[in-house]
Amino acid sequence: MRVLLLNMPWSPIDLPSLALGILKRSVDERVAGATCEVLHANLDFTDWITRRTEFTAEDYEYYALSSYFLGCGDWVFSSALYHDPAWKDAEFTQMMTGKLRSKRMRMTRQLHEIVPEFVEDIARRVVDLAPDVVGLTSTFQQNTAALAAARHIKQLAPHIRTVMGGANCDAEQGAAVHRNFPFVDFVVRGEGEDAFPRLLEALRDGTPVTALADVPGLCHRADGTSSVVNPMPSGPLPPSAILPPDYSGYFERLAGSVARNWVEPKLVVEGARGCWWGEKHHCTFCGLNGSFMQFRSKSPDTFYQEIMDLAERHRVLDMYVVDNILDMRYLSTVLPRIIDSGYDLRMHIEIKANMRRPQLQTLSDAGLIYVQPGIESLNSRVLDLMDKGVSGCQNVRMLRDAAETGLSVSWNYLHGFPGESADDYDPVIRQLPALEHLNPPVDLSARIAIERFSPYFNRPELGFTGLRPEEHYLFTYDLPEEELHDLAYVFQAPERGIGEPTVTRLNDAIAAWKKNHTDARLTHTDLGDQIMLVSRRRSFDWHTLCLTDPFAITLFRLLDQPHSPAALHRKATADPASSHHTPQDVQALLDEWTTLGVTFTDAGQYVHIAPSAVNQELLRLDYMRHAHARPLPDTAAEPVAEGRTSPAPALP
Repeated sequence: MRVLLLNMPWSPIDLPSLALGILKRSVDERVAGATCEVLHANLDFTDWITRRTEFTAEDYEYYALSSYFLGCGDWVFSSALYHDPAWKDAEFTQMMTGKLRSKRMRMTRQLHEIVPEFVEDIARRVVDLAPDVVGLTSTFQQNTAALAAARHIKQLAPHIRTVMGGANCDAEQGAAVHRNFPFVDFVVRGEGEDAFPRLLEALRDGTPVTALADVPGLCHRADGTSSVVNPMPSGPLPPSAILPPDYSGYFERLAGSVARNWVEPKLVVEGARGCWWGEKHHCTFCGLNGSFMQFRSKSPDTFYQEIMDLAERHRVLDMYVVDNILDMRYLSTVLPRIIDSGYDLRMHIEIKANMRRPQLQTLSDAGLIYVQPGIESLNSRVLDLMDKGVSGCQNVRMLRDAAETGLSVSWNYLHGFPGESADDYDPVIRQLPALEHLNPPVDLSARIAIERFSPYFNRPELGFTGLRPEEHYLFTYDLPEEELHDLAYVFQAPERGIGEPTVTRLNDAIAAWKKNHTDARLTHTDLGDQIMLVSRRRSFDWHTLCLTDPFAITLFRLLDQPHSPAALHRKATADPASSHHTPQDVQALLDEWTTLGVTFTDAGQYVHIAPSAVNQELLRLDYMRHAHARPLPDTAAEPVAEGRTSPAPALP
């Protein structure tokens, strides 16, 4: 049995596919008599399109990720899916006028017109390789490209079995794909390491289709026409069943592609699935974990060895850790071993924003220089509406400590939560000029999208009712709205929360933050009997501030962590020498420091915002490289998609 795994655009070109890497190993190790290879059609596309248009790396990133909430990437390949180079061109143009710049509009329509030829070429290549089964993965804006490829392959060679899976095929979405696109023989919903090999074994052995009812999550056709949807698995795979990926072929193919001049390739590694915070407190807007929120992680020995094996085999030190949240055990197990290994790894991972400075230092020492802490807001009340489990001051402390430890922070500012008001934003907006020396959000604030699997989607009592698929699904697919409702991941809903005047003021302040961040500085040096602060920020005319009063020094040191004025007074006056100071003395200092932009306050707490002076100029270099390399989306109305990583290193 020959199995071909197909990675269509718009899969990222700087990363091998974790999903297909895991499935390749699953087939090779678990399906007797089967051979498996991966066709990197996303890289093939870069070579094909650059011979025909002035297409760039920034263009690829736009269609792969930045335009996710506009659906431009999926619309591009809808023409290939429906055999029509002009497929819903008028509808797209009408709906996107005013949302896209004219140059982006022209390119999108041009790509839409010519990509059917690319899909036909890929289909012929696949058929020439004579596979028995073709597996296609679909995540982010990969759905129409994968469907179009499946359709053309089936037309050229009806005997080839087509299988789809991935984050876009979870739960109801996968059932909708199978129900509406008969050229897809099977859909694997959920984690694919078990279901896909079992399906292949059944096909290899000629097992009757009725026996496939035992494969959890599988969609198949009992009589060759009608869709049969097996129940989803009762639980997630244990961590011991999660295989390391096999990236054979990706780096060799990249070396022969024009994309080699566009990107620095990274390895994708996985230590855990699910979210230990989400198991107890599911963030109201988050749908990232799909059907399985349960947190499970590989043993420290296993994860460490996988990292080392991949680095040694591929001679690549940049790694993207796809875990939705860091397993805190790894701080004392995996990361110290990485530090001792001598490998100068550069890693990106998602963490929780309330981690303390020593923990952040461990991350930095281990090469986790690029973190995504899911900050989302600097106001405690809005964070409570999200069920984030952190405060505004804790998020600011994270930004401060990251600057001190050399960590680059990637974060979004979100708004539009039911129950929020301008009063929640006004105090933050006033204080943003004081934070300009810390990492700004990656983009302007964005109104939240309603994602499938999120509490906002599943629980209308939280504030969103009458959800409809986002508009871009309407001009991408030829399906009735009830089918689109099952197929879609993002939904439109009436706006909630703050109005546009507050959004405008917030975004003006964030834009100024981003503009002035490069030159802004604030640090402190603790000399024991005095603390020296040095500032260079556009909104403050002081440059040095020397704290010499013992009481002020004590308060400043306490403000390393968020404190209320009452707690500060109680702790600071525990020393008899300071017992004469009153709560009014504490408040007077806090008011002065807040005015000077030395402290940040929210929800009755204060925290100082001056990182220790540890050569910030040098520590910033890597962040600035990332920030300048990251193109902004072509519309200010939508955020850069912070991630819909596959909820499992999933399916075909």
